Amino acid sequence: MKWQGFKQKIRTAKQRYTPNREGMERLRGDVSNGMDDISRRVDEAMEPHDPIYREKIHAEPEVVEDRVLVRGRIDTTFLFIVIAISLFGAIMAYSASSVYASQYHDDSAYYLKRHIAYLLIGFGVSAFFVWKARPWFWRFFGVASYAVSIVLLLLVLVMGVSYESGATRWIQLGPISIQPSEIAKMAVVMMIALVMSKHEKQIAVHQKFGGHFQYAVLYPMLLFGFVCGLVALEHHLSGIIIIGMLGMVTMFLGGTHVKYFAIIGCVGAIAVVAILLVSDYAMLRVTTWLNIDSVDPLGSAWQTLQGLNAIGSGGFFGVGLGNSRQKYGYVSQPQNDFIFTIVCEELGFIGAFCVILLFGLLVWRGFRIASKAPDKFSALVIYGLTAKVALQTILNIAVVTNSVPNTGIALPFFSSGGTSLILQIFEMGIILSLSRYSYQKR
Repeated sequence: MKWQGFKQKIRTAKQRYTPNREGMERLRGDVSNGMDDISRRVDEAMEPHDPIYREKIHAEPEVVEDRVLVRGRIDTTFLFIVIAISLFGAIMAYSASSVYASQYHDDSAYYLKRHIAYLLIGFGVSAFFVWKARPWFWRFFGVASYAVSIVLLLLVLVMGVSYESGATRWIQLGPISIQPSEIAKMAVVMMIALVMSKHEKQIAVHQKFGGHFQYAVLYPMLLFGFVCGLVALEHHLSGIIIIGMLGMVTMFLGGTHVKYFAIIGCVGAIAVVAILLVSDYAMLRVTTWLNIDSVDPLGSAWQTLQGLNAIGSGGFFGVGLGNSRQKYGYVSQPQNDFIFTIVCEELGFIGAFCVILLFGLLVWRGFRIASKAPDKFSALVIYGLTAKVALQTILNIAVVTNSVPNTGIALPFFSSGGTSLILQIFEMGIILSLSRYSYQKR
């Protein structure tokens, strides 16, 4: 009888979902309704009894003073900015990498194809969560991503690969390579946001032990300090700097008193110095930066000097898209960390200004979304992920202009990379997902 019933269901499905437009419309509608029903049931089951963060996010308008909390559409302005940066980045990824790709992969579009594939994966995965994820989901996701990043960082110490970069930072899983430190950056922001939003009342209590110090200083420091310790074992100086700065930014926005940042800064400085003393790879870069005029221009200073030559030769309007000379073996692997130098050479000051303007608009819009976020957790996550883009952009430009030592920091949405690019798009998806929930004036 069960088999007969199953066969009847199959026949009914075949009749309902005929391979034509009408059948496909029925299938799409049924899937959408089914997902909505599952999401509604999960919301009803989880939100009132959320063990991680009990503040409920209401789907219906709720009066809060002179404002109402509503669930609406995504922030389209932010979405268009992300798309514009992604397209600009794809164009420059192809222009910067075409010569290198032809030489080493016999295909000038090799890196462009990879770049577009990663973008499509990132947008495809993000679209589902933007469409269906509720704010409570990101609290659980923050805990899960932090746990996963810890496991992966430990695995790097056992089975990590370096790809001849001088530092072991990746895990190779078949054709896919994962850089756990990229996941850790996002996870640290979300976990600190969770802790500081859950214990908002305790943070407001200023006492010598417990209260503010415990929840606004000690716990957040342990969260990002443990991750920084694991990243330090990879001799990944730029990762430590970014994770540490993201931790402090999220703490500051979460309400940590300014006086504690002097202590945190001293601890961080000591840790960085300790890494430099035990890492010849990192010390060489610092020494090169401090003595750029006297070190061997054909040795450790080559990349930096050629990048500066590319920036200087661009002038105001540049030499033209695709006409870079420095990408012909002078700036090594120009599709990676030094891609901004190729932008400056080919598009000049105008192109560099457009890149900075787009990132500035993204940060401005991200902060606007955070200011309307439905709760403190959502606000801190949006602020933190937006700050992550801002920090990496500033540090990348500082590196290629020799304002700081070369620490291997990628330019978001432009530099070639798998894990980092997919996660950058996904992080923007988190912001878009949370942008659907906001306070508005009545």
